[in-house]
Amino acid sequence: MPDETVPSAATPDSTESRASPCVLGALGCGGAALVGVLVLVVTLAWGSWGSTDFPRVAPGEMANRALQRSQEAYGVLGFKRTIEPGVEDIGVSTENTYGSSFCYDGGLLGLEDETVDGAYSMSHTWALDHVPASQAVPGLRRLHRFLKDNGWEITSYREGGQGRNGDLYVQRDDGDERMSFTWYSDREYFTGGASVPCAYDPEWGNGDVGPAGDDQRPPAFGPARRH
Repeated sequence: MPDETVPSAATPDSTESRASPCVLGALGCGGAALVGVLVLVVTLAWGSWGSTDFPRVAPGEMANRALQRSQEAYGVLGFKRTIEPGVEDIGVSTENTYGSSFCYDGGLLGLEDETVDGAYSMSHTWALDHVPASQAVPGLRRLHRFLKDNGWEITSYREGGQGRNGDLYVQRDDGDERMSFTWYSDREYFTGGASVPCAYDPEWGNGDVGPAGDDQRPPAFGPARRH
């Protein structure tokens, strides 16, 4: 009969040694898990709170930044017409308008977003009618290449043409700055827009309603002047 190895009885010392990490130190094991959870919570919360660390910049200056982005793109697209401020018929007529939107704090762990008092984000929107494919398609192709070469992330691009719409969407600085362009082939209508990062209005006071900057009005719009 083959020999069998009988395990020796565990000594008190060895039993205590094996048990000590979580039996004798139950609080330590639970504490380690709790610490891990707390680290995760603090890390996520820190990311949410950091989203309200906006610079203090007047709405007029931020609106001008958005306008400059639009003007540069407009010039690269090859458009020469000047667009007067305002819009008569959205989606049909020319457009040249500013927009202002609220900024949000992200909430604890990204939940329950709330608006941040005095914080705003400016945007500029423009549109041009009577834009044929012969102008829109090469213009979008040229702008796509230009923005990519200048550090913008391309999130979507369709060249368009032959009855198909064209569009281009870009962003940078983790999405704090965005631009979008769309050409509608069926009505030869071209739209563009630029938005800039959130900022605090230095003139904001308790009791003010927002968003700040919603009273801004752009000048006549056209290609950016090159010096």
